[in-house]
Amino acid sequence: MSIHCPDCGAVASYGHEIGHKRDCPSLSREPRRTLTDGRQIYPGHREIIEEGERKGQQRDYVVLAEEERAKGFVRPVRRSYTHLKCGGITTMGQTLAETYARDPEFYSGTFCCHCAAHFPVGKNGEFVWTGTDEKVGT
Repeated sequence: MSIHCPDCGAVASYGHEIGHKRDCPSLSREPRRTLTDGRQIYPGHREIIEEGERKGQQRDYVVLAEEERAKGFVRPVRRSYTHLKCGGITTMGQTLAETYARDPEFYSGTFCCHCAAHFPVGKNGEFVWTGTDEKVGT
């Protein structure tokens, strides 16, 4: 599929930078981000829920926008991870899993459903992908 870049007018293959003019502003932009359901990010999205089934979670979570995830993945799409401190397994939604697969270092932390709190990810993080010894966020 070919599209016209709204910034430079060049015809480019969807998901590729080929065809853009060298000084095209779209090449230097950060990847677009949305909330997990595609809505625009709003200031209170990080507010922590105090009661109920989602206690400890943020109101909403940021992900890479659909068009960014559609460019492909550098890691497998995995939905479950294990918290090394408590041994609990958490399963996340598809858009969160695809964001990790597209950009493994996108997040600095994630939620443990068993501890009802957020903890760090990355090489010094507290989570591995379930069934592996690979750290989440690496």
